Amino acid sequence: MKYNKGKTGSRRKNRKTHLSAPSHERRLIMTAPLSKDLKGKHDCMTLPIRKDDEVQIIRGASKGSEGKVVAVRRRHGVINIDRVTRDKVNGATVHLGVHPSNVVITSLKMDKDRRAMIERRAKGWKAHKAKKEGAQESS
Repeated sequence: MKYNKGKTGSRRKNRKTHLSAPSHERRLIMTAPLSKDLKGKHDCMTLPIRKDDEVQIIRGASKGSEGKVVAVRRRHGVINIDRVTRDKVNGATVHLGVHPSNVVITSLKMDKDRRAMIERRAKGWKAHKAKKEGAQESS
């Protein structure tokens, strides 16, 4: 259902917008959920995926595989994981592309920018939970 008259509801236009998004927008499109223990630790549901994160595949042909993210290919909308490979006919080994929505992040590569992003997101999530609890109590 469409809520905003300023936005289009056309499938064709929405697909075009999504598939021709610039790199800085694709970074936010390519987010992955955190594992249960990371959700509890960081009070955050999802994060943009990045190189050197450790992930577990939860959907698709490679379900159950774990490994470290080798590359994030924004143009193609996929990530490459170190232990998810395929042998070509000529003997070369290539990484299979996996969409970030099909994985769960099990370990994060931390630096100051990422820590700041997690704190910012956790603050918003805590405010949302407090607002939701306040609405339930008044009912």
